[in-house]
Amino acid sequence: MYIVASPSEYLVISGIGITDIKLAKKAWIFPGQSYIIFDMSPVNYTFEVQAMSSEKLPFMLPAVFTIGPRIDDTPSLHKYAKLISRHDKLSSHVKELVQGIIEGETRVLAASMTMEEVFKGTKEFKQEVFEKVQLELNQFGLLIYNANVKQLVDVPGHEYFSYLGQKTQMEAANQAKVDVAEARKKGEIGSKEREGLTLQNAAKIDAETKIYATKREGEGKMAEIKVKAEVKVYENVREAEVAEANAELAKKKAGWAMEAQVAEVEAAKAVALRDAELQTQVERMNALTRTEKLKSEFLSKASVEYETKVQEANWDLYNKQKAAEATLYQREKEAKAQKAVAEAEFYARQQVADGEFYAKKKEAEGLIALGQAQGAYLRNLLDAVGGNYAAMRDFMMINGSMFQEIAKINAEAVRGLQPKISIWTNGGIEGGDGGSNGAMKEVAGVYKMLPPLFKTVHEQTGMLPPAWMGTLPNSGSNN
Repeated sequence: MYIVASPSEYLVISGIGITDIKLAKKAWIFPGQSYIIFDMSPVNYTFEVQAMSSEKLPFMLPAVFTIGPRIDDTPSLHKYAKLISRHDKLSSHVKELVQGIIEGETRVLAASMTMEEVFKGTKEFKQEVFEKVQLELNQFGLLIYNANVKQLVDVPGHEYFSYLGQKTQMEAANQAKVDVAEARKKGEIGSKEREGLTLQNAAKIDAETKIYATKREGEGKMAEIKVKAEVKVYENVREAEVAEANAELAKKKAGWAMEAQVAEVEAAKAVALRDAELQTQVERMNALTRTEKLKSEFLSKASVEYETKVQEANWDLYNKQKAAEATLYQREKEAKAQKAVAEAEFYARQQVADGEFYAKKKEAEGLIALGQAQGAYLRNLLDAVGGNYAAMRDFMMINGSMFQEIAKINAEAVRGLQPKISIWTNGGIEGGDGGSNGAMKEVAGVYKMLPPLFKTVHEQTGMLPPAWMGTLPNSGSNN
């Protein structure tokens, strides 16, 4: 017998010739073999899982899971064929199996998280449930194709989410009251600011443009500080409200724990106690509203006084800054003038030095050119006299009037000396006849030379001959 399965079905064959089981889309079924056909399309399972958070708060988690066989994995198909395929996918057996896995993993995961974590992290909670359930379904060859976790629901007798909604509504109402008070405060502050600006503008009519710009900049900074202060006040109010809400939530948790443990006979007392608590909250909110109103009034007065003092301080600071800027400007101008004078003197000196350097340079160049010309002249002159150096020297001395200059120098040297000339005679004696007479004449001539020589030395130097040689006559007569 030849069996063919539909596109969404598989054949599971076992029997003779098959060790375990055989999966096929079409096959021959021989005697001694058996088969079943199972559908692979996924099925939706809808559950309402009841779980409890780490604070012992119960809640309902509606969920819809789309689960079916893992068709892309042969070992998973074998697991599904052996464990699930003989049961109807919509039967209570399969549904209880899947529901047990989902409820077990969901409760274990919820027990490790607070109610706030479960509520705010629904996406992460869903992902963790999906992953843990899938790990358990892998052993049955099943795959979660889609998982949809709906909104959390209160368990009857434990109205956590309803109370949380009421808290949100109260917070919205209180926030609206705070916004109204904040708008009223801003209006009053704006009115005071306009009045202050009118008075300031009347006093600033004759002020300079720069002073006005400086004051406007100060006003901008003051407004920025004011806004930051208002934001800080608002943040403090919000933190106080959050702290109060947390305290209120703690009280509610305690009340819920007490309601879970007490008997039904105490329900009426618990309701009365709850009414008293709500009344206390209303009175507290009214007190907070009145407190905020008083705060806004005091803040408006303090802001006006602060703005006035800041304007006065800015005016004083501006005057001091202007005086310092004038002094600095004067000193800068003096320094620039001194610098300009120094630069002018330096430039003049540099020009004079450049002129002197240029003159010296030209003078040196003239001397070099003159030397070169004279050298050429001397070489030509030496060539003209046939290389006779003495002839060239005499020509140069004659051409340069050197002899005339020497004569003048010698004449100037003897000028003013006034020399004295003494003339001596030998008494008219001429040379003798004999040899002995001639020798005596020579000796006599030597002796005759001594007196005029001594006299001349005495007249020129003032020195006298020694006494043993003789004495000079007192007169200047000839002997």
